[in-house]
Amino acid sequence: MEQIPEDWHRGLVIVAHPDDIEYGLAAAVARWTAQGKDIRYVLVTSGEAGIAGLPPAESGPLREREQLASAAAVGVNEVEFLGYPDGRLEASLGLRQDLAAAIRRHRPEMVILGNFGDTWASGYVNSADHRAVGRAGLDAVSDAGNEWIFPEIADLEPWLARWAAVTGPGPTHAVDVTETVDQAVISLSAHRRYLEALSPEPVEQQARTVIDMVTAPIEGFPAERAVGVRLYFFS
Repeated sequence: MEQIPEDWHRGLVIVAHPDDIEYGLAAAVARWTAQGKDIRYVLVTSGEAGIAGLPPAESGPLREREQLASAAAVGVNEVEFLGYPDGRLEASLGLRQDLAAAIRRHRPEMVILGNFGDTWASGYVNSADHRAVGRAGLDAVSDAGNEWIFPEIADLEPWLARWAAVTGPGPTHAVDVTETVDQAVISLSAHRRYLEALSPEPVEQQARTVIDMVTAPIEGFPAERAVGVRLYFFS
């Protein structure tokens, strides 16, 4: 298991919903911002369909506020919401174009994406939104560097990232997050209303349990706590 490259300055994390980043990846983000890296977030939806009993018109703005607080906890100050409908995403040409435009705007060297496989583990189905955003996002990395595919965004200068890192099963690379686990717990805990709807267990306890699970040691990688990714090379 290799160490993920860290000879870069700007990273862009693209996910479907508020809280997606905080289920493990935020620990890596905290490490990178501590190194002085410029990390930015793009969220395709506002997660407005994510809290049982809370109408989308109330849930969406609430979840955006929680995401901003969560991002700040790991040193991220730039968060963009694209406003797509939660729960109804498709890996369409329109989504690819919008994500390619976001990549051109932010000009990252490293793009970080969520798992777009059918499952998280055997028997546990991955969200349709996660699958759509991850797949469209990976395609959009190439699209952003091609001047001809989407003439509608020709006003944005083409940009090709060096890598894309995708979280989820079957990692090829990892990052040591031993020193940033506590920040990751704080970051996930910022999604307070969302976590309160999931379980009566205290929010901080829920967050600690989740982060301990998703930053477990990875076989073959010399770190007490780690986050694994599949790394794709572009330029």
